[in-house]
Amino acid sequence: MGAHPRDLALAEARRLAGRAVDKAEQLGLRGAVAVVGASGAIVTASRMDRGGPGGMARARSKAWISATQQIPSAEHLARMTTLPAPISAGFVAASPEALFPGAGGMPVRDAAGAVVAGIAASGATVSPFLPDGVPPEALSAAGEPANPEDLLIAYALGVPYAGQHGDDIARWRVRFGELLVRAEDALGTRPAPPAAAQPELYWAVGLADRVIAAAAEAGLSVAVAVVDAGGDPIQLDRMDGAPAASADVAEATARAAARFGVPSERLAEWYGAAAARLHHAPVLAVPGGLPVLADGRVVAGLGVGGAEPRCCLELAHAALGP
Repeated sequence: MGAHPRDLALAEARRLAGRAVDKAEQLGLRGAVAVVGASGAIVTASRMDRGGPGGMARARSKAWISATQQIPSAEHLARMTTLPAPISAGFVAASPEALFPGAGGMPVRDAAGAVVAGIAASGATVSPFLPDGVPPEALSAAGEPANPEDLLIAYALGVPYAGQHGDDIARWRVRFGELLVRAEDALGTRPAPPAAAQPELYWAVGLADRVIAAAAEAGLSVAVAVVDAGGDPIQLDRMDGAPAASADVAEATARAAARFGVPSERLAEWYGAAAARLHHAPVLAVPGGLPVLADGRVVAGLGVGGAEPRCCLELAHAALGP
């Protein structure tokens, strides 16, 4: 590791997020998965199709807790509920990234055992409750009841299942009664097929990949954000070596372009500082964000951060093409 620790590499973070998406699709879930580096800066995050806004923020919060506190977020939640209110409130005030201290986040360790990231999932249907239409074998880990949210994170990490959301057996009985699954028939931790019903997500990943390739060719390390028309992230990536704040810049410029339907730098010209007060999520009126159109309507925003803003704008243009 050397004298200066590093966050988990983007390639490995994407691999973990991809495994989580594969298992989530197999379980009929729709939501977002986030990987936050031990530095507290996002490394990658993906929102599944029809995953709904808000899930990404919750996943990032739980991943941040696991990465920075170096414990499962359920353990952090248990600690917070036993502390006097002024102390727990003080923690949130000092750590605004931990606004959603829910269970489900897990630390990610390197080969030496050091925590290099945290991973978590949340969203429209990502929860500990057992969805309809999923066979009991898929919700069983080694013959024991498992909840979907914790199962997909355990699967992503390749670690034994451990529930963080209370009584898995009680939820199992509500859904399946006294049905038992033999350990040899349990499918919960077995390989899931590659996700095949995520066209919007994979479109966003492809767009991010074009930015990353162009940046690498130019000798730059940047972050890229693809958000939907409302400004909620679909895909976030921070290249290895990119500044910690690069993802914040990329997301804020992408959101500006998507929500206003114009290149991000025009916000200052058109609306001045008032634009930043129209929505709770940050927008940034500097070059680097472009609206993405399909059939004449804004369907997304693309933002790049981490280099000189005009360079970021050139990377965004290169990714979108003529």
